Order: sequence, then structure tokens, then C-alpha cells
Amino acid sequence: MNDLKDKTEPKRSEEPEKPLCSCLTDPFTSLPPELRPRTKDVMSGLRKVTCPVCGFDYWTNRNSDICIDCEKEGVKPLNTDIEAVR
Repeated sequence: MNDLKDKTEPKRSEEPEKPLCSCLTDPFTSLPPELRPRTKDVMSGLRKVTCPVCGFDYWTNRNSDICIDCEKEGVKPLNTDIEAVR
């Protein structure tokens, strides 16, 4: 019965896996550092704003500074610019 277990279980290699060559993991290793593509920053498209209605501080990539909760309620900020009202 033990012979059947030995045959069905795959044999694990005794040697640890060799690390891959850097040319396989990073195709840009031959380029100088200034020419290699840079990773995009996660926060690059975001800006920190404060909602003018409720004062909530948050990060957004939207053009509007009003938070989503105030926008859902239909609240609009007061325009202080006289030319924008006309």
C-alpha cells in the first residue's frame, strides 16, 4: 500500500530553484538608468482637496472640489467670483 502512495505523489526536487537571469526578469537591464522606463506613481493623478461645503479632506482626480456625498445631496458651492455668475 505504501508503494502506491510513492507512485502517485510527485517527487519534489531536492535542489532549490535557481534564480532567473536578470535579462529574463528585466528586459531593460542593458539600458542606462536614465533611459529605462519608470514605474508610474500610484498617486500621480490625484490631488488633495477640501470640500468647500462640508470641509471633508480627500484625494481626488476629478475636476470638482465638491465631495461625492455633497454632490449626491445636490449642494452647490457659493461662487465668490462675480464674473462667473454673470
